[in-house]
Amino acid sequence: MGSPPLVRRRLDAAAAVAGLALFGLCALVADRGVPAPERAVFSWINGLPDSLTVATHTIQFLGVLAVGPIVAVIALAARRPRLAAAALIVTALKLLAERFVWRLVARDRPGMTEPGAVIRGGTPTTGLSFVSGHVVLVTGLAWCVTPYLRGAWRSAPWIVVALVAFARIYLGAHNPLDVLGGLGLGLAVGALTNLIVGVPQPISTGAPTSDPYSVQDPS
Repeated sequence: MGSPPLVRRRLDAAAAVAGLALFGLCALVADRGVPAPERAVFSWINGLPDSLTVATHTIQFLGVLAVGPIVAVIALAARRPRLAAAALIVTALKLLAERFVWRLVARDRPGMTEPGAVIRGGTPTTGLSFVSGHVVLVTGLAWCVTPYLRGAWRSAPWIVVALVAFARIYLGAHNPLDVLGGLGLGLAVGALTNLIVGVPQPISTGAPTSDPYSVQDPS
């Protein structure tokens, strides 16, 4: 039995637009500093007990740059070359996008902006905070990986996204809008990547997709 045909989905085009819109809104606010509601959310998460430090310090490594190539290797081992290509494209776009963002929004890390911030796990206190590169990467990968999963496994990548986002705030690396903006940018990166490489057509009724945006790719 051959692999299901690949398609380009209208869903990915919509997700790219929505992700960029979310990122843009976060960037507009973040560029003006740290508003009181955001500071309150940061203080609540960052002020949780120190007993979470070891777990969150470990979890954050799911968002480091090496994860993209690791996903690509796993995808190749599973005979999913398009997914492997997608993981590498997401990694490259993440690097390009965050460097572009740093030219637009210059907001310091919580160690410099938040009075009484608790900095854990060797987290840097200086440098640019917006956006969270960890969250950009895991969100982009989650969006690309999800179409290849079935059933309850489809929620697994998004649990990773939530855990990494939480960990980065808890450890004092980012403010909430840094993470939320990273989610939006990562969504746009993942969706754009899917439009480039295609995703497997869902196997349900066996009927061709009715999405007028979808274009089948027999490869």
